[in-house]
Amino acid sequence: MPELPDVTVYIEALEARIAGARLERVRIVSPFLLRSVDPPISTASGRRVATLRRLGKRIVIGLEGDVFLVMHLMIAGRLHWKPAGAKLFVKQIP
Repeated sequence: MPELPDVTVYIEALEARIAGARLERVRIVSPFLLRSVDPPISTASGRRVATLRRLGKRIVIGLEGDVFLVMHLMIAGRLHWKPAGAKLFVKQIP
């Protein structure tokens, strides 16, 4: 699986940026990206990043209090890092 080294590189880059940091909030562009509603995504806000790891092709961000954000980069293989308050691009469907 050639994408696994890419996931490892993402995790290393994220560790340097967010390990131990407090998550301000999560913004989701499309409701199709959210696979769980219990607990609500707002539960992640305000918690510190405790761990980062790979689970298969997924990136797992472990937050304090046993809350986890699990991301799969899909075919595009991109994770966009934006400053707080940045405008999100939403593709318009004709």
